[in-house]
Amino acid sequence: MSRYVLRVASLAAALGLWQLLTSLKVDLWLRFSQFPTVTDIAHAFADRISGGDYWTDLTDSLTRILTGFLLAAVLGVATGVLVARSRLAEDLLGPVLEVIRPIPAIALVPVAILLFPSNEQGIVFITCTAAFFPVLVSTRHAVRALTPVWEEAVRTMGGGRWRILGSVVLPGALPGIFGGLSVGIGVSWICVISAEMISGQYGVGYRTWQDYTIVNYPGVFVGMVTIGVLGWVTSTAVELLGRRLTRWLPRTSYVPGGRPRTSVAAVAAPVAVAADGESQKQADAQQQGRSDTDQEARDEHFV
Repeated sequence: MSRYVLRVASLAAALGLWQLLTSLKVDLWLRFSQFPTVTDIAHAFADRISGGDYWTDLTDSLTRILTGFLLAAVLGVATGVLVARSRLAEDLLGPVLEVIRPIPAIALVPVAILLFPSNEQGIVFITCTAAFFPVLVSTRHAVRALTPVWEEAVRTMGGGRWRILGSVVLPGALPGIFGGLSVGIGVSWICVISAEMISGQYGVGYRTWQDYTIVNYPGVFVGMVTIGVLGWVTSTAVELLGRRLTRWLPRTSYVPGGRPRTSVAAVAAPVAVAADGESQKQADAQQQGRSDTDQEARDEHFV
């Protein structure tokens, strides 16, 4: 609970400093006199929520981001596994993907305008492209980092290619896959907002750009806050889903003061190991004593 209180206090302190600098119109090196105050943004946010356009923009942006991100997740994981497991796929797809990967997704806006008949499809394409490559790269590295012994064990027990894929490859690569998904959802928000600013008709990015063109700076900050909250919510959802699907992984809870919190089993394990070590030493000593006795008996027999 103290950690959550500290987080809320840090956020409140940042907002208080913002309000102080903007209300006093401080101009040292940064021009805070040009910024709207926190109260101005709060009033603009309340006015925006009471209207229907805000919720329409919110729905459109969420629909675009979820559609593009889900497509990128499916295509990125499938392509990453294929490239990591097949030399032929790596030779055929690898050069093309590596040439396209450094190109910023927002630079593909002219391509989307030329390829797709509607702006909606073009924005989804840009969003999907932005999230595709982080998922692809993380999946490829995660699959290649798997221990070959696991696959050999499944083959020894008669498992085929699909059994290996479902029992070894995908479960073993899940931590890396969700790392790429966490990065991909953030990049998707950046690109979908930029695409809405350029070619959108509705959405949070489109509305933010419209507020900027009419010099409505509180409205601009309302859009920025909305984007930040939506990005935080979706990233948290992906992280929680990843923790849920990889709950079999060992994790150490954080304890203030730098001491990791360990479970009773983790504490008892070294004790059990030590006890087993002592038992093994006693058994070795007894075995050594019996060996010495047998040797003495054989010596007396020879004499």
